[in-house]
Amino acid sequence: MELQAAIVLVITFFFLLAMSAPVSFSIIASALLTIIMFLSPGFGMFISAQKLVGGIDSFTLLAVPFFILAGLLMSSGGIAQRLINLALLVLGKVPGSLALTNIAGNAMFGSISGSGIAAATAIGGVMNPLEKKQGYDEGFSAAVNIATAPVGQLIPPTTAFIVFSAASGGTSVATLFMAGWIPGLLWAGLCMIVAFFYGKKHGYIIKREKLTGSVILKTIWDAIPSLLLVVIIIGGILSGYFTPTEASGIAVVYAFLLSVFVYKSIKLKEIPAILVDTGVMTAVVMLIIGASSILSFVLSFTGLPQAISNLLLGISDNKIVILLIINLILLIVGTFMDMAPALLIFPPIFLPIATNLGMDPIQFGVMIVMNLSIGTVTPPVGSVLFVGCSVAKLQVEDVMKKLLPFFGAILIALLFVTFIPALSTWLPSVLGLMG
Repeated sequence: MELQAAIVLVITFFFLLAMSAPVSFSIIASALLTIIMFLSPGFGMFISAQKLVGGIDSFTLLAVPFFILAGLLMSSGGIAQRLINLALLVLGKVPGSLALTNIAGNAMFGSISGSGIAAATAIGGVMNPLEKKQGYDEGFSAAVNIATAPVGQLIPPTTAFIVFSAASGGTSVATLFMAGWIPGLLWAGLCMIVAFFYGKKHGYIIKREKLTGSVILKTIWDAIPSLLLVVIIIGGILSGYFTPTEASGIAVVYAFLLSVFVYKSIKLKEIPAILVDTGVMTAVVMLIIGASSILSFVLSFTGLPQAISNLLLGISDNKIVILLIINLILLIVGTFMDMAPALLIFPPIFLPIATNLGMDPIQFGVMIVMNLSIGTVTPPVGSVLFVGCSVAKLQVEDVMKKLLPFFGAILIALLFVTFIPALSTWLPSVLGLMG
């Protein structure tokens, strides 16, 4: 039964993807075709419809449209330039300081917007011309921006952990948020080391006039309101004043007031267009979540997760080997599948295996989000890779060679996260979110 189900499911899914069908429709169609092999068509369709609706009937998922809206407001609200100025102020005349500023800007802006694409566009759009003016290699500048844009998908607040929470059966969103901090900063930090040595080797030292006290204070003051968003959200969640879902609503209100009335970078007439974009993005995400609920039911009904678990354990009973295989599969999946559907499809398959090996669901959540974030910067379907190249006005092949050292740094960070549980669990434990 498991073999038949797997063959039908996989062949149908990839055939539809090859025919350019939307991912959500491909998931629904392949899952439906698989389930009616074992149930009557009418009953199979009834169950599927029930699971689709039930999958999105969740209070936690209300956070998704709000965080998407907050991210769009922040992306359009002139936040990037202020964060860049702050990072450049701190990094100063360090070798490769503009590249390091790009990384720091991506980490800060990504955590605010929760989007790798938004970070690559907003930060890269400002930094690439500055780096070109200072004589930086264009391929290197683009590589720095691309390699670190997804960091914000680990540093909270981020919708990736909310989606994983839904897929994993209700893992604490607040705990996942805190668990993402150190791995996200580790990713950025290792990339900074690569950029520093490259900048030192090529003499990339910025030439600028001595800063006055008033300029320094103004730079810090301009950036504080943007950074306060993260402080308010995380502080409010940890102190118990509001849930992650309620925090998403507060994020929208704060981003609106900041962008429209404080920075005045968004006009009220632009708000309807931003709301429409939010609605479109939310509809796509919610349909994928509903589709994945059908798939999860099919997987559990046919016993596929257990079969895959037995297969992996049959290859080896060594924990290190199995975790490396899981990472490899997720990295390969990330090269051709968007993050949201992959986050919903694979936790039901791999989470039981990981927990049987002694891995905490929180650590696994960080590991899978990190894997799939790496997928956004790898060809052939890496969305951040292509956006970053577009922003830099370069071809992918012009950037790939410069990306390789950063890939090495990111993979080292991934191995650390996979095999050192404390990187994910220490901070939540200290904050009393884990027993």
